[in-house]
Amino acid sequence: MNDILPIILSIVAALAVIGGLIPVLVKTRRNITRYPGTRDANDPEIKSGGSTLVADRPAPAVDRKAPADVDVEDLDTTTVPDDAAGLEVIPVETPLPVAGRLVRLRERLVRSNNIMGKGLLALLSSDKIDENVWDEVEETLLLADLGTEPTMQLVDSLRERVKVLGTRTPDEVKKLLREELVKLVDPTMDRSLNVQRHADKPAVMMVVGVNGVGKTTTVGKLARVLVAEDKDVLLGAADTFRAAAAEQLATWGQRVGVPTVKSDIDGADPASVAYEAVKAGIDQEVDVVMIDTAGRLQNKVGLMDELGKVKRVVEKLAEVDEVLLVLDATTGQNGLNQARVFSEVVNITGIVLTKLDGTAKGGIVVAIQKTLGVPVKLIGLGEGADDLAPFEAEGFVDALLN
Repeated sequence: MNDILPIILSIVAALAVIGGLIPVLVKTRRNITRYPGTRDANDPEIKSGGSTLVADRPAPAVDRKAPADVDVEDLDTTTVPDDAAGLEVIPVETPLPVAGRLVRLRERLVRSNNIMGKGLLALLSSDKIDENVWDEVEETLLLADLGTEPTMQLVDSLRERVKVLGTRTPDEVKKLLREELVKLVDPTMDRSLNVQRHADKPAVMMVVGVNGVGKTTTVGKLARVLVAEDKDVLLGAADTFRAAAAEQLATWGQRVGVPTVKSDIDGADPASVAYEAVKAGIDQEVDVVMIDTAGRLQNKVGLMDELGKVKRVVEKLAEVDEVLLVLDATTGQNGLNQARVFSEVVNITGIVLTKLDGTAKGGIVVAIQKTLGVPVKLIGLGEGADDLAPFEAEGFVDALLN
């Protein structure tokens, strides 16, 4: 009996240790990134020990309220409280209101050297408007990236109205031109962003585009727009191919107090990151989840297929409410080619035009809308953090003609 007792005690001790480890093992298993039970044929296989996804939240805010007897200018704003030791403190900024942005961006567009409005007004105010003038009007519109079909439509309408009304004065010509341009830009298109939270899930937005158009920066700037509108936002860094893209996005988020879900492994599967971002958004009951996707060439079939897969995987959790295509306004017709391909893969719902300043040609707005049948929803005219604003058809035309 004495020989058996040590064996029994060893077994009991082993069982106790195993019992204590079970909760830890279960918790660890839950943290492994996995897709839902229903898997599409080409969904990636996520194995144990794969990418660990983390939510980067801004460091605890520093209490910078000055004591009554201390000059605010003498305060050390880099001081970190004891409970935030080791964390980088990025001051949380207050984004500019959207209304203020519209005024500022419109003023900048007015000052830009656009060939479209100024050139047309000069031509149509000529003492004699003959066929040569109309040929120059047509050429000016084509050079402004308006596109062949919209150009012919605008020229035909202007010719008819000028002929019937006998209009010659600059003010009359400007009024006619404004009316026709507004029709082409189409103020009736719905340019609102679909960012209203559903009953039990956040609105989900994907942002897509080729490399170099400012996609990640646009996501960061748009986060500022939504925060200015009192939206609770979460970012998903699914651009896992470009070095430091996730860190760049996280920094944009931290500046306005928005968390970012990203992978701690370079080259992680983007669909996995996107999935986890939406899952985190559901768990945290945020209003909007914005997913930054990897830039890709529109002529690379494999990469475009992967973009479609990202969207499909996200939709296992929640509907994708908005797919914004970011385009560089200075690329002209090349941007149109990009737009066509992306729209076939992920059903584009809106366009963001960046760099719509003096080097761009305003007609690209009309051309893209005609090509895709979807509206330009946002425009950017500069490099500043708040240089992104909702697009307004009439305000845009007025800026071109002033």
